[in-house]
Amino acid sequence: MKSQEKSVLATAAQPSPLEFIIEGSRFTATDQYKTGAQLKQMAEIPLDTELYLSISKPYKDELIENEKVVNLARPDTEYFFVKKKLFFTINNAPFTWYKQFIRGVQIRQLGNISPEDELYLDIKEGWQDDKILDDEIVDLARPGRERFFSKEVDKEITIIVNSRDKPWNKKIISFEEVITLKDGTGGNGNKAYTITYSDGPRTNPSGEMAKGDVVDVKNKMKFYATATDKS
Repeated sequence: MKSQEKSVLATAAQPSPLEFIIEGSRFTATDQYKTGAQLKQMAEIPLDTELYLSISKPYKDELIENEKVVNLARPDTEYFFVKKKLFFTINNAPFTWYKQFIRGVQIRQLGNISPEDELYLDIKEGWQDDKILDDEIVDLARPGRERFFSKEVDKEITIIVNSRDKPWNKKIISFEEVITLKDGTGGNGNKAYTITYSDGPRTNPSGEMAKGDVVDVKNKMKFYATATDKS
């Protein structure tokens, strides 16, 4: 038999990959046997979590220990699942956790939350939301589904109005607020104002403001307001 024909026959004799399901996700394997630990690692399930193999009723589902070897080549598709799992949301995105407790830093990592932002646990309306610190431990097994959210911290910056430094703690500023910073009037009275600005953020690096306008601000942004008497 020619070597090319042998290669074709060998390829044809190889079995197709074995399919199985872990927690609703489909996986494939080319080896017939997997340990419980290997199955958990494939599905990113912590090793100290109890994993079960679904068994037809009225028989009891089989607990798969980490060292247990499972034959994946049995006739039906094997379905593995975790009985004890907890669900929560971070900024409205759903997450699953396999332990009763979770740390604040782990919530940040799961939700890709900036270390500069504050993390909160949503508390029922009328009560103050719970600020979660990085080293704080949260019990996810309490009644209801926990909802976490992040919030940007308002940082005080300095803007320059008519060559004078002014503290500011908002991301935007209005025409009237610039005038108030200049002379405390807010644009009322017998004066008309014109405002120009420079060194602004990418959204509005420079330009002019008219009454009612609002612009984004950044640290050391410059404003120049001039006033003329109304005729």
